[in-house]
Amino acid sequence: MYPNIRIYSEYFDSDALGFRIMEIVAESHSVRISSRKVRLVADVIRNKSVAQALNALTLIKKRGAAPLYKTLKSAIANAINNAKVKQDLLFIKSIDVDQGPFIKRFRPSTRGRVHPYKKRSSHIKIVLTDEKVKSSKSKVKS
Repeated sequence: MYPNIRIYSEYFDSDALGFRIMEIVAESHSVRISSRKVRLVADVIRNKSVAQALNALTLIKKRGAAPLYKTLKSAIANAINNAKVKQDLLFIKSIDVDQGPFIKRFRPSTRGRVHPYKKRSSHIKIVLTDEKVKSSKSKVKS
């Protein structure tokens, strides 16, 4: 259903700092749904644990939830099989939804005219990490 899924891992080792930052990346390219519709669902699951995100995606009744669910499952499988990380430790670090290529189509109109429209697609990129992501919202001390 979503043919162009590319999956790869990235490991960032920081020996000077004394800890290891691991990022697992999964990408879906040219998914035939508008990026605007996918972003609505992506905003809901951003900065959550993998278990919370999977639960939310199964409950959301939007069309953008299906490609996000499939890409997230691919990233989880990649982390378990390639990076040997347990699913309980994974958190979503970032989700990027970009515009993909669009297909130009034309609708016939009156008097021999045509009205052009675009069938849009999107690129989805999910980055998982094995440590909790700190919220970007800063709290004001009073």
